[in-house]
Amino acid sequence: MPSLAPPAELLQALSKVLADLRVGWYVFGAQAVLHWGRPRLTEDIDITVQLGALDLRQLVAQLQEAGFTLRVEGTDAFITQTRVVPLAFGSTGWALDLVVGGPGLEEEFVRRAVLVAVAPNVIVPIISAEDLIVTKVLAGRPKDLDDIRGVLLAQAGRLDVDRTRRVLVMLEEALGVSDLLPVFEKLSR
Repeated sequence: MPSLAPPAELLQALSKVLADLRVGWYVFGAQAVLHWGRPRLTEDIDITVQLGALDLRQLVAQLQEAGFTLRVEGTDAFITQTRVVPLAFGSTGWALDLVVGGPGLEEEFVRRAVLVAVAPNVIVPIISAEDLIVTKVLAGRPKDLDDIRGVLLAQAGRLDVDRTRRVLVMLEEALGVSDLLPVFEKLSR
C-alpha cells in the first residue's frame, strides 16, 4: 500500500486520536480553502476542537503518544493566552495548529462540518464553505479576502449565502461592529 502524503498522514493520526476521545472537531484555514476554493500553498493544518468535559492536558498527552510534539516553549502560557496548541507531527514536522473551540458559533461550525475523504481511508470533518467564509471575513487579512474570492468562485450557485449573511449580521451585533457584512457583500459581487 502506498504511503500517504504528509498532510494526510497527519490527519489520519489526528482523526484516530480525536475519534477515540470522542471530540468534535473540524479542519479550517488553508486546508479547507484547498477543498472549497482554489489551490494555495500552505505548510500547516488548522483545526478547531470542542473539548467538552475532556481536559486539554489529556488531549495533548494522547496526541504526543500518537507522534505529535509541542512546537513552542512555555506552551501553557501561550495556550492560555491564544487558545492555540502549536504541534508538529512525526518525522515530517508538519505543523498543526489546534484551536480550542468555545461555546456558541464554533459548536455550530462543528455540527455543520462536512466529512471529506482527503486520502484513501482518511475521512475528516472540514468546516462548511459558508462557515469558512465567515472565519475568513473575521480574519480580514489580504490572503483571507483572496481565499473568500476563491471559495465564492469555486462554489458559485452552491453556497447558502443567506446563512452566511445571517451569521455575519449576528457577529456584527455581538461584537458591536458594522463592517463584516459589507466585506462579504463587496466580495460577492
